[in-house]
Amino acid sequence: MLLAVDTSTKMIGLALMDGQQIIAQSSWYSKNHHTVELSPAIERILQQCDISAEDLSCLAVALGPGSFTGLRIGLAVVKGLSLALGIPVIGVPTLEIYTHAQKPEGDLQLATLLQAGRSKYAFQWYQAERKGWKATSEIFVLASDEICEILQQPCIVCGELTTEDRELIRSECKQTHLVSAAASYRYPTYLAEIAYKRWKKGERCDVNDLAPIYLQIAGSVPTL
Repeated sequence: MLLAVDTSTKMIGLALMDGQQIIAQSSWYSKNHHTVELSPAIERILQQCDISAEDLSCLAVALGPGSFTGLRIGLAVVKGLSLALGIPVIGVPTLEIYTHAQKPEGDLQLATLLQAGRSKYAFQWYQAERKGWKATSEIFVLASDEICEILQQPCIVCGELTTEDRELIRSECKQTHLVSAAASYRYPTYLAEIAYKRWKKGERCDVNDLAPIYLQIAGSVPTL
């Protein structure tokens, strides 16, 4: 049984997966109350499914980018569970979670976006390969107008966007395929499925080395 934990943003997500099916998932908006909400929520979802912590065989955690405090809390809880239960952890970059539900369209690249505060976005390019999407750029922090500058060629765009910025991309970036808000939702089940496959392949993360992915300011606007 795998437990996935995503505290990258104010939207907290939990999922339980046994490998064959999703047992449960829960997502809710937390007003920066991760410290007091996360552990009780994990206990609650386990109780609702009649599963004990000792039934868990692996943990998955979103690494960011995202909220500094939220990521630190999520990682601290997951690390504590891992050490207490003696089970492995799989860390997954948050922007990669968005790619899980996106279908390749020819050779088009995929632009993933996550709100980073102060009208900025975390931005990263992905390219479809035989085994799935692969990151082809660093993670940059960009303003809406900078994003529009680089979305002037055919590509797919997904992730968390404000209503205003969705409209801006629709009007200014005519050649892009903007994925709907529903199809861009960061379901914790996506995190669970990505991590489960990696765990079964023998991948493991060193709990002591697990750290949040921090954002950097782009020195230049990344292009296709």
